Amino acid sequence: MGEVLVDVIAAGICETDLQLAEGYMGFSGVLGHEFVGMATSGPFAGARVVGEINCNCQECSRCLAGLGNHCANRTVVGIHQHDGAFADQVAIPQTSLHLVPDSVNDDQAVLIEPLAAALQIQQQIELSKVQNAIVLGDGRLANLCAQAISQQAKDILVVGKHELKLSRFRRLGIKTIQLTDLVCEKDFDLVVDCTGSVTGLPLALQLVRPRGTVVMKTTVAADHHVALAPIVIDEINVVGSRCGPFGLAIESLQAGQFDLSGLVTHRFALEEASKAFQVAVDPAAFKVVFDVANSSNR
Repeated sequence: MGEVLVDVIAAGICETDLQLAEGYMGFSGVLGHEFVGMATSGPFAGARVVGEINCNCQECSRCLAGLGNHCANRTVVGIHQHDGAFADQVAIPQTSLHLVPDSVNDDQAVLIEPLAAALQIQQQIELSKVQNAIVLGDGRLANLCAQAISQQAKDILVVGKHELKLSRFRRLGIKTIQLTDLVCEKDFDLVVDCTGSVTGLPLALQLVRPRGTVVMKTTVAADHHVALAPIVIDEINVVGSRCGPFGLAIESLQAGQFDLSGLVTHRFALEEASKAFQVAVDPAAFKVVFDVANSSNR
């Protein structure tokens, strides 16, 4: 099937967008891959939809093997050779669209893409066997990853720098600690890097136990400079973790398994893009979205 034009209702700024603006991936075009909108054609015409970000060919060996997210010919919405959702409309392959149920509101829907990414950890790691886990970072993705991990892992701790953000985790019953108070001992079965910084992996390697697992969620424009010998010496499993299951994310929201209330803290018109990006890096902000439907001239 071909692409469907989607009238964007709202689109969120994430850490990847901030990194792309700094030169990550060398992207040139319209940013934005976390969105909810209204399909203008196809079987979902007139209904709210969200879209997966990987636009695959469905013909190559990877696609045929079920690895469409790693299609050798893919474009990636708002990231690689495909304009994104910081616009009135975005073109998305029909096969990438998912219907948003009425029980899921727009603020929840705009977070389905990062929620799916957080749930990918459940697909990659047998969390029921994890005795203790630590999440590095106190931002948007860290919040969703911590919630996803806490559903199955026995003990979880979140490390961050910002008291206001850490308080959001504690309201969910998740333990937190300030980075300055953290004692680096190799005690954790699972370490998840959601720092959005090149400092995340070196710290993770100071915390993971021998034969433990580090899950990398961080992508940055800057180069990593990290000693890799500890990975060999301690036989560490390093798992790259990217996009995840949209269907499961939607089902989880319908079942009330995730608390996304209050995560959207700031809203801007598209014409206020410069200000929106400035606010998105402010520690006092959490999720910044473009409120497209209420600010566009369409």
